[in-house]
Amino acid sequence: MAVPPAGAEAEASPPPPPPGCARFPPVHEYDPSARPRRTVAADLDGTLLASSSAFPYYFLVALEAGSYLRALALLLAAPLLLLLYTAVSEAAAIALLVFITFAGLRARDVEAVARGVLPRHYAAGVRADTWAVFRGCAERRVVVTASPAVMVGEFVREFLGAEVAGTELETCAGGKRFTGRIKAVLVGERKREVVERMFPAGDMPDVGLGDRESDHDFMAICKEAYMVPPDRRAPRAAADTLLSRAVFHDGRLVRRPDPAHALFALAYLPPGFLLALFRVFFNLLFPVCLVRHTYRLTGINLTVRGTPPPAPRPGSPGSLLVCNHRTALDPIIISIALGRPVTCVTYSVSRLSTAISPIRAVALTRDRAADAARIAELLEEGDVVVCPEGTTCREPALLRFSALFAELTDRIVPVALEARQGTYYGSMARGWKWLDPYFFYMNPRPGYEVAFLPALRAEETCGGGGRSAVEVANHVQRVIAKELGFDCTTLTRKDKYMKLAGNDGTVVVGKKGCRDDDDAGSGSKKLA
Repeated sequence: MAVPPAGAEAEASPPPPPPGCARFPPVHEYDPSARPRRTVAADLDGTLLASSSAFPYYFLVALEAGSYLRALALLLAAPLLLLLYTAVSEAAAIALLVFITFAGLRARDVEAVARGVLPRHYAAGVRADTWAVFRGCAERRVVVTASPAVMVGEFVREFLGAEVAGTELETCAGGKRFTGRIKAVLVGERKREVVERMFPAGDMPDVGLGDRESDHDFMAICKEAYMVPPDRRAPRAAADTLLSRAVFHDGRLVRRPDPAHALFALAYLPPGFLLALFRVFFNLLFPVCLVRHTYRLTGINLTVRGTPPPAPRPGSPGSLLVCNHRTALDPIIISIALGRPVTCVTYSVSRLSTAISPIRAVALTRDRAADAARIAELLEEGDVVVCPEGTTCREPALLRFSALFAELTDRIVPVALEARQGTYYGSMARGWKWLDPYFFYMNPRPGYEVAFLPALRAEETCGGGGRSAVEVANHVQRVIAKELGFDCTTLTRKDKYMKLAGNDGTVVVGKKGCRDDDDAGSGSKKLA
């Protein structure tokens, strides 16, 4: 080996490839213009995803489909799993990981997590370079992974537009529960066997992508293959380059639960709940005009922008405060920002929420005429808060606004809200929803931003301007979306629950824009 002369700088050279990777070129040498490629087979973790660890996704299944104790058991077993992976075999580690995660879980609960929780975390970790190669093979894409097919299938099909071949799990009770045992772990030769079955003899995939030695078997039968070097900081694919977008998702954890964050999320849960109770009941002791200041004392950041509407004069009707819907606390936060009590209207009010709520909450009946009359009565008594989306949305998108509110009054004030949650989401589509406010307050530094926008001018309303209720609703939706930098969508509350329930064939997500249809029904929707 030549030694450079003293004082001379050695020429920069790329680092040597990891052992076992030299037989395949790195993915950055892929030339899309060299020849057309129609088909591709690729591994998932470490290949299409930047992280090679599937532990966070198993942890999410254990927590959301199982329980706190199951997630804790999985976290405590992490050192043993790592030892098995490095000292025994990848298959042995996966078998134990699957058993702890899935044993005894109901299949429908796991499917709900795979549909509503995992895709957002998977989508955030897709590598830009391997996704460009994978997407370029448009005729047929196959993901071959050691992860259970029930766990990754929804994401692979919807976001990557690919078929999935994953580890199959045994079930019992007529397929309703998982036993925790594995039929066959897809590693090494088993991956090759699956690829050979999926592709006709003599027509193997044009491109194979992998990141570890256990991928070499199936990569060797592809017409050309590339190794994906480990790089947790590799650029991620932009959300709009994937074939779908996570507008609707569920789950309590905001961030991907890598072991360190998973440990914090579980260890902080008991003291966090006590902190939430303190924040709730401490602030209830003070009049609403002071709570904005006591929030600061308890670590809650409330930012208020714009000019709040003045309090209604005696004998005058109140303002209808129309806001987007981030958590169940929206009306309370608006009341605190105003410094005076308001009334909120909603389709469901639990007795517990009513008992501890610092503002008046009135349940609607879903009878349009009766609800309109009830809100009109409430406006005669003071300010009323309404969330026309009808349900919460976590993404920077506004769901379709109901036009009911536009017919009730010309005193309409748009309010733009944004909630800041670093550890736990304060909104859920399933489970104990009465805990939602507490989970928001459990965040170490929760925050809200409230922007009071100018009240609608007379010519922008139904009564003063002769506008239709739908036109007014569209206008308010656009005003709030512009303030927040959000998309306007035609997706509805019904679309959200259809999606999270698995019946999402009518929901199509496309380009940005605002709706211009009426508010009846829910049919086929898209971002217009």
